[in-house]
Amino acid sequence: MMPEAQDHVYFAAPPLPYYLESGVTVHKRGDQHPNRKQLGVFDLLIVESGCLFIGEEDRKWSLTERQTLLLLPDRPHYSVKPSEERTVFYWVHFQSVGEWQQSGLDHASISHEDHYNRFLASPYSLHLQKAWTLPYPEQTYRLMRTLNKAGGERQSSAFWTQQQTFEELLRMMDLRQNDSYTSPSVTLAEKAEAYIKNNYRTEVTSKTMAEALNFHYNYITRCMKQVYGMTPIDYLAKYRLEQAKLLLLKTEWPIAEIAQYVGFENVPYFSNCFTRQIGLAPTKFRKRYTT
Repeated sequence: MMPEAQDHVYFAAPPLPYYLESGVTVHKRGDQHPNRKQLGVFDLLIVESGCLFIGEEDRKWSLTERQTLLLLPDRPHYSVKPSEERTVFYWVHFQSVGEWQQSGLDHASISHEDHYNRFLASPYSLHLQKAWTLPYPEQTYRLMRTLNKAGGERQSSAFWTQQQTFEELLRMMDLRQNDSYTSPSVTLAEKAEAYIKNNYRTEVTSKTMAEALNFHYNYITRCMKQVYGMTPIDYLAKYRLEQAKLLLLKTEWPIAEIAQYVGFENVPYFSNCFTRQIGLAPTKFRKRYTT
């Protein structure tokens, strides 16, 4: 019997995890999964029929029809016991160059600042449940058959088919795409983020945000710190400066016009914030990228 799955695995994207290889395995009665350690890749198992007895470190699962398990690249996994019946399961090996972590909480402590400095984009936390029962198994099996079939095609076409199909699989398994699995704190944090992005050019205050989202500002702050690692005011300031960077690169607007456009009423204050956050004054930042 499979224990309750409390663990979740989070991937900071972009870039998304990328597909390596996949296949389907059929176990007869008495067959068992090979023991592996330091595999170096993520191993996603998806059971179509029968029962697969598998363990990772000190945890054990009995995966039955519709159930999945994500094995980690740095943990040993092994067969708990041989199959007791004919068992069919798909497997996918993939890797990630971005930050990832396993957590028993419903959120990840991913560094937004470090991720942005490395990939020039704020991270989206792809949220996979370590052990899960698929809500739409037939769609998942269809995607797996597409992945495996593409392996027999020319590399020039197989590469794109497999990567795109794998991304569709990740989207289907991302708990943040399914409201019934997403925690209320994550949902509220995402609504607060959307509110900030849609209103950053205007005056955003604790009162206007609380009224727009119908939650006390302190609770909104707690949710945003949990999901994004910063308060709404900090997120607003960071987003305004990101938009200012784009305008400095894409337009010839004066600094004062850019400051006003992104929501700063005081130009010296904008320049100070920009210099402190970016490390260069707005004029020097623009000059660095001007031919």
